[in-house]
Amino acid sequence: MENGIKEEGQNAASMPKVDLWQPPQLTWQRKLDSNVKVPTGFTLSFQEFRHLAHIGFRLYRYSKQEEAKGKVPVFNVFRKHHITSDQGVPLGGIGAGSIGRSYRGEFQRFKLFHGICDDAPVLANQFSVFVSRPNGEKFSSVLCPRSPGVPKKNTDSGIESWDWNLKGENCTYHALFPRAWTVYDGEPDPELRIVCRQISPFIPHNYKESSFPASVFTFTLSNSGQTSADVTLLFTWANSVAGDSGLSGHHFNSKTMTKDGVHGLTLHHRTANGRPPVTFAIAAEETADVHVSECPCFLLSGNSKGITAKDMWNEIKKHGSFDHLDNDKTSTSEPGSSIGAAIAASLTIPSGSTRTVTFSLAWDCPEVKFFEKVYHRRYTKFYGTLGDSAARIAHDAILEHAKWECEIEAWQRPILEDKRFPEWYPITLFNELYYLNAGGTIWTDGSPPMQSLATIRERKFSLDTPRSDNKNIFCADNENATANGILERMTSTLEQIHTPASSDTAFGTRLLENGEENIGQFLYLEGAEYVMYNTYDVHFYSSFALVMLFPKLELSIQRDFAAAVMMHDPGTMKIMSDGKWVTRKFLGAVPHDIGLDDPWFEINSYNLFNSSRWKDLNSKFVLQVYRDFVATGDKNFARAVWPSVYIAMAYMEQFDKDGDGMIENEGFPDQTYDAWSVNGVSAYCGGLWVAALQAASALANDVGDHASASYFWVRYQKAKAVYDSLWNGSYFNYDNSDGSSSTSIQADQLAGQWYARACGLLPIADEAKVKKALTKIYDFNVLKAREIWPGVTYGLAASMIQEEMVDMAFQTAAGVYEVAWSEDGLGYSFQTPESWNNNDEYRSLCYMRPLTIWAMQWALTKPKLSRQEIKHEISDRDSSYLKQHAAFSKVASLLKLPKEEASKGFLKVVYDFTIGRVLW
Repeated sequence: MENGIKEEGQNAASMPKVDLWQPPQLTWQRKLDSNVKVPTGFTLSFQEFRHLAHIGFRLYRYSKQEEAKGKVPVFNVFRKHHITSDQGVPLGGIGAGSIGRSYRGEFQRFKLFHGICDDAPVLANQFSVFVSRPNGEKFSSVLCPRSPGVPKKNTDSGIESWDWNLKGENCTYHALFPRAWTVYDGEPDPELRIVCRQISPFIPHNYKESSFPASVFTFTLSNSGQTSADVTLLFTWANSVAGDSGLSGHHFNSKTMTKDGVHGLTLHHRTANGRPPVTFAIAAEETADVHVSECPCFLLSGNSKGITAKDMWNEIKKHGSFDHLDNDKTSTSEPGSSIGAAIAASLTIPSGSTRTVTFSLAWDCPEVKFFEKVYHRRYTKFYGTLGDSAARIAHDAILEHAKWECEIEAWQRPILEDKRFPEWYPITLFNELYYLNAGGTIWTDGSPPMQSLATIRERKFSLDTPRSDNKNIFCADNENATANGILERMTSTLEQIHTPASSDTAFGTRLLENGEENIGQFLYLEGAEYVMYNTYDVHFYSSFALVMLFPKLELSIQRDFAAAVMMHDPGTMKIMSDGKWVTRKFLGAVPHDIGLDDPWFEINSYNLFNSSRWKDLNSKFVLQVYRDFVATGDKNFARAVWPSVYIAMAYMEQFDKDGDGMIENEGFPDQTYDAWSVNGVSAYCGGLWVAALQAASALANDVGDHASASYFWVRYQKAKAVYDSLWNGSYFNYDNSDGSSSTSIQADQLAGQWYARACGLLPIADEAKVKKALTKIYDFNVLKAREIWPGVTYGLAASMIQEEMVDMAFQTAAGVYEVAWSEDGLGYSFQTPESWNNNDEYRSLCYMRPLTIWAMQWALTKPKLSRQEIKHEISDRDSSYLKQHAAFSKVASLLKLPKEEASKGFLKVVYDFTIGRVLW
């Protein structure tokens, strides 16, 4: 694997060995006692508040209405978030739920359920160490500095009674997603060095283990003292999904069967409020050097019977294990009480020796619920859907993690050792990938959702059990065979019943040909505050990460949007900008997002403006489809989505008001920059349209539609000439409306040029003009910006790299690193926001678009693209062109939107507000 592109034939023998003792030379680092600036959200001036009061009131009222229905508001800006600056590498693979971990060692930011994020740490979830030496010296501490959330008085029997003795100044955290290292240098024993290595199965081009909800923690302990050291490492975990869920009662813990030396404990959590069930497992590996013992249950708080957290802690301090503890029987927790479990690994380390201990954490939350619909996560294809597999996942993680890590090393090492790059670049490149884990990601098994029998109502059906299968179903050796067999039949029956409804959805799996692999469907949120799945105008930027690392998931997303283009949903939705009700989705329009409350079925959750009139979405769809085709060479994909590409292009014909081949913006924020109005021909949307015409021509040729290829080529030439008219001698004007903002210098004015070059297409503007414009943007926007959009900045840097302006590109992107990731920055690490201003205020933490840094890697790597060179000798006067134009125009006429009264009111307010502003 080189620079994120998979090399065929790579095997384990050729993979580099992992250094268990030292983190890589290039990592993101923090001392555990670092006091990094806590991020501050943006505030409105009085004038801004006055201008935006109408929309603010509508959004607030809408949010309260959604919450009253038990739904998550699309714009979750009114919810109070637990903001910190101590985020680190999160745990788990992709799309199976995520658990965050701070660089201090706290487990926090639980994202196990759709639309729900509990940011605050669960402080009982900890690693701890106990050391005893022959001379009587003893050391014990939680391996995390004391949090303000831990009471200082040790008079109670909870976690406040534990030893919180760690000195953070002697401990260093290293991060290089998906791994992290914490080095405890002489803490708490001055003669013992401990390195904890955290590994999660985020493995490019691996579509099995990368879906697993698990992480492994390998401790390497080195004794530099003159005497041996008896050491016990302790892993404690609360039966909680964060917040106050542990107090709801009816939870229980149990031991699991020891297998292959792996001991484990399972924590069965009974979720409330209709959430899917969750089971946790913690495990440790017993070896010739390491003895493992368990405490299945202890009381964290409340008045239930049993040993307390204090008793459990003192047991280890006294005996170094749980072997003397008679606590195998556990009972269900009572409401108001919370329980935890603990597993201990004990060993003796001789003087001058090094030993290793391995733990794992896994969780099993197989269902994703969107009201009456239930989807199963990808990993259930390998572990089943019953929610009883956490222990097996934890067991397998311990046995397989060395293989995971070798594959991760093989992927990352060439990039880390590439001397062309400044040191900050590969560190940030890998760490920005945190969002594919922690961005509310959901990866399904690709099957239609199961729906409750109650949704069938009057339909008659039968659940048949073929006689030929009875022997296998009821075999005693097949664990859970009866339940699994019945569930398979229920799933099959329900799928057949709901098939007609599913055909009117954005299920791209319908575009797969017989025999093609169904890799599942993938969702990720636009951001923590902008809660929509697969926001397409933003995915346009961030998708480079997926197409380079998990191209099958990227194609899955594009199939979903290709299916969505063919949808028409006459349902109505209220637009927040003007209070009007509009049709949710029109045939031919690329949706803004794939939905929120009912993804794939009810798309277009975005309700700030009417996205059916946006001018960038359709062009972005065509460009992404073409890029993904030339990146993968998947002709089945190209042929399947080509009709959607054609219709998406035809839909845009209605926005070419004067018939010159170029679309025009309509005087409101009708593109991804939805606070900035645009009127007439614009550099951003116009450039995307020109590039999309060329991409449509190339894709048509690749699928064998040569007449359409020639047609779109002529249209491309015409639009390109109009786009060039925006050139003012230094850069491309914002738009041609002659308004006071028309000559604003937009950083993203060359977005179409960037994508065209990334796809291997011809440039849409002269090289000299492109370089001059990029230089102008660097001088004016990069060095003097009032607001920074990190994702857009990465995209701009990628464009510079494509134009051989590499030094300028790294200087441009370095500013993002300094603010977001450096220790002197604003505390945005592992939660990079959509933007920040020159008052050091962020907008929307934990956002999708900064994944665009992988567009820089795409430009630096220059991957081989599967495309044909084509020549067109045709003009707009040829009969073949005229015939194609007549047919295209007929399709376009059927896709026209109904005439609507021009929106005044708020749109005029927004436009007036944006006039005269320096836009970037």
